[in-house]
Amino acid sequence: MPRQLHQLLSMLQLYHIKIPVLKTSIKAVTLTGTAMPFNGTTGGTTMTLVMTTHNSSASNDTGTPIYWGYISAGVAVLCYGSNFVAVKKFETGDGMFFQWILCSAIWMTGLVINIIRGMPQFYMLSMLGGFLWATGNITAVPIIKAIGLSLGMLIWGSFNLLTGWASGRFGMFGIHAEIPPHQTLNYIGVGLAVFSACIFATVRSEVSGDAQPSRMIIIPGDTEELLLPPSVNQSGETVHIDDKSDENIMDRLSPLNKRIMGCAMSVVAGCFYGISFTPNIYVQDRYANSSQNGLDYVFGHFSGIYATSTIYFLIYCVVMKNKPRVYPRAILPSVISGVMWAIATSCWFVANKTLSEPVAFPIITTGPGIVASLWGVVVFREVKGRRNFLIMGIAFTVTIAGAVLCGVSKMK
Repeated sequence: MPRQLHQLLSMLQLYHIKIPVLKTSIKAVTLTGTAMPFNGTTGGTTMTLVMTTHNSSASNDTGTPIYWGYISAGVAVLCYGSNFVAVKKFETGDGMFFQWILCSAIWMTGLVINIIRGMPQFYMLSMLGGFLWATGNITAVPIIKAIGLSLGMLIWGSFNLLTGWASGRFGMFGIHAEIPPHQTLNYIGVGLAVFSACIFATVRSEVSGDAQPSRMIIIPGDTEELLLPPSVNQSGETVHIDDKSDENIMDRLSPLNKRIMGCAMSVVAGCFYGISFTPNIYVQDRYANSSQNGLDYVFGHFSGIYATSTIYFLIYCVVMKNKPRVYPRAILPSVISGVMWAIATSCWFVANKTLSEPVAFPIITTGPGIVASLWGVVVFREVKGRRNFLIMGIAFTVTIAGAVLCGVSKMK
């Protein structure tokens, strides 16, 4: 081997061939020699130099230690499970104003991450993922009003998990399939994750009216609408509350149609959530010299979220005849919630690339349920009674078991 390599270098020098310095790292070198006539002074050996190279011109984190993937997944679970705590005690109405402020904070966080990353290349396709997420998220309030929080989260959470897992596992929508080394463990883990969502849905919570109601109040003889507690105005007068201001299209449907509409929207929202990462993964898999660092796609994804939410909010303002329901006291909590969500999603980008979607999705889609439940039990005292605690204990056990199996399925 050394003698053949020396002959190759001598031959290159003989013909004054310069070897350029490439920004690559040589992974493997294979020399094959065959005795063939050669019209040169170096002998009768023709050698082929086969080099497997790794492009380092793009930010590539394929060599990132796997434990960073688990750490990122843990941070995502913690932030997702806690990000709505900040807004719990504040009225958010129909959710449109809240979502727009939330998405504004998400975009600002993405801008900071983009600057820290050195302004990597922006891919328009990344914005498609943000559009999918924002479109799914806008249905959350109507879903809750139609079929309730528990059933709504059960349906969209399950479809989110299964869609995201399947797209990575089977290579849907043009991305590369990522098959875990231990497929059986991965299948069992996904099944337990879905089952844990069903268990969580049976927990009964007692939600106290901590949020101070803040409605659109119409004072007789006045054309302005004020955001004040019900039944009083600034002068202390009793005023008339327009109860129809809180009415929406869901309130006009029959119970059966409302349930059908709520379930259908939950399925669509869950599927949109599940494939929201797919455009970014497609770029990583299909575009030449694209960065393999998930953080380099955060800004594009968040830009799509902000642009879509802004368009929806403008449409909402037009529908409301330029009288949107605005809740000033919810602005700062919404910003905090948006920053936490952005941090969680950024970590999810890292976990997707380091652990793969079939492993990251079951962990990150079910883990926040444990964190949110702990907030409800310890801080807000929403869950009471031996029955509920027993159900939550079983749900915790099943969720953790599913997450562990999915995590272990990645290990070789």
